[in-house]
Amino acid sequence: MDLLDRLLEHDRWTTERILAICHSLPPQALTTPFAIGPGTLDATLRHMIGNLQVWTDLLNERPVSPPDAVQNATLDGLVTLSNALYKDFALVARRLQASGCLDACCMDTLDDPPTAKSNGGMIAHVLTHNMHHRCELLQMLGQLGVPALIEGDVLSWEARPPTTAPALAPVHVPAQP
Repeated sequence: MDLLDRLLEHDRWTTERILAICHSLPPQALTTPFAIGPGTLDATLRHMIGNLQVWTDLLNERPVSPPDAVQNATLDGLVTLSNALYKDFALVARRLQASGCLDACCMDTLDDPPTAKSNGGMIAHVLTHNMHHRCELLQMLGQLGVPALIEGDVLSWEARPPTTAPALAPVHVPAQP
């Protein structure tokens, strides 16, 4: 498994675990205020998933989708959106890597004025941004008294027990001539 696949799989799996923990909580726990990050479990999850949507659209060089789907989704809907968006993100990340385009730039059209950013930098941003907010989520969950939380680091992910959940299959796209 190459480094990108390892980081993508860790990010996806760890976020899925936290979403599953949140799904097991009473609904009011999701909106309990904390003096951390976006302030609630719900707001932090929506921020992470919305961020994934924006950067995936930018990496695919398509117009940025409106935030409505993420902002209006139920928790079940957030899980569904997260899974679909992550598949799209992983696919574009692997395609850009396979075609040797990680150092190439695309435009961040949300900046004013739009700014060129490297594809690899954008991918790294999503992965580190998610890790930052997962740490906030784990702190909130700990403050709620949720027992036996995952640590969330890559080595713990590698040491996890085997699971029946399928990994995102690496996509090997031949480099363009």
